[in-house]
Amino acid sequence: MKWTEVTAIAEALYEKHPDVDPTTVRFVDLHNWVVELEEFDDDRTRGGERVLEAIQAAWIDEAR
Repeated sequence: MKWTEVTAIAEALYEKHPDVDPTTVRFVDLHNWVVELEEFDDDRTRGGERVLEAIQAAWIDEAR
């Protein structure tokens, strides 16, 4: 899974953290959770604010 796969990352986060309200997750924690996903195999140093915002928005949609 790469940083560009925003929807897939959001789905994986929803499955791994079903009881978490994604609107309350800080970007530092979100970044750490993404790179800790088993399927994640991209450069861990990437994933800036814009991509994290997109992942969070997709996760919010997934949680609805």
